[in-house]
Amino acid sequence: MFRDSQTYLNDDILTKVDRASMHYSLETRAPFLDHELATFSWRVPTSAHFQDGKGKWLPRQALARFLPAELIDRPKMGFAIPLGEWLRGSLRDWAEDLLEPRKMESEGWIDANQVQARWQYHLRGDDRYALALWSVLMFQAWLRSESGVRPH
Repeated sequence: MFRDSQTYLNDDILTKVDRASMHYSLETRAPFLDHELATFSWRVPTSAHFQDGKGKWLPRQALARFLPAELIDRPKMGFAIPLGEWLRGSLRDWAEDLLEPRKMESEGWIDANQVQARWQYHLRGDDRYALALWSVLMFQAWLRSESGVRPH
């Protein structure tokens, strides 16, 4: 908890929320960061944070009086972007330009055949390679930028 409060929270989560909310002119709140609640949570013994194999036991108990169980006990959900959909849609031309096999082979950094195989799966609606493809796309975009490294 201490490490998260000193690093991950400040350097990642709150920074992203701040940037996104400012970009869209939204007013956001972080009610669990109220100083009185934060001070209280530091006094709660670690053993009380988990009960019956579930974390966040105290907030769950407090919310149980007001919300149905299916809202409290549902799986954790992230804030993922629809990357697969974007790569098949509005970003497709950009992606295909960066993933052009002859160009990739001439650059000499990545196996173009492997990338093309995954790209074809992706175009058929299989999103399992979306993040890997995104990494390749970011590398290719950087490589082709002025700051990219050139092959020997």
